Amino acid sequence: QVQLVESGGGLVQPGGSLRLSCTASGRIFSIDAMAWFRQAPGKEREVVSAISWGGSTTYYADSVKGRFTISRDNAKNTLWLQMSSLKPEDTAVYYCAGARKNDIMGSYDYWGQGTQVTVSS
Repeated sequence: QVQLVESGGGLVQPGGSLRLSCTASGRIFSIDAMAWFRQAPGKEREVVSAISWGGSTTYYADSVKGRFTISRDNAKNTLWLQMSSLKPEDTAVYYCAGARKNDIMGSYDYWGQGTQVTVSS
């Protein structure tokens, strides 16, 4: 099995920054693509950003392009999401996800428990 644990969420003012981390453990060799999803109250879960195993291919939702940066270090089994210029509409629970295939736009098999990000003054 694979365990994904997110950290780094919290309360931040509009315009501020946060860095989310996701650490993988267990059968980590089965993880290829990874991604960050988020779900706001009353809304469906949406993909925020995704990254291929080697990091050469990335995806960003239009709503976060230019503000968020995804990265990973496979040697440290860690995925990050650097979030800048945060807006109130970025408020959501953020989830780390891992896929068994190296297809960043495919389905994801492993999920973390989520970390709350609240953007408010």
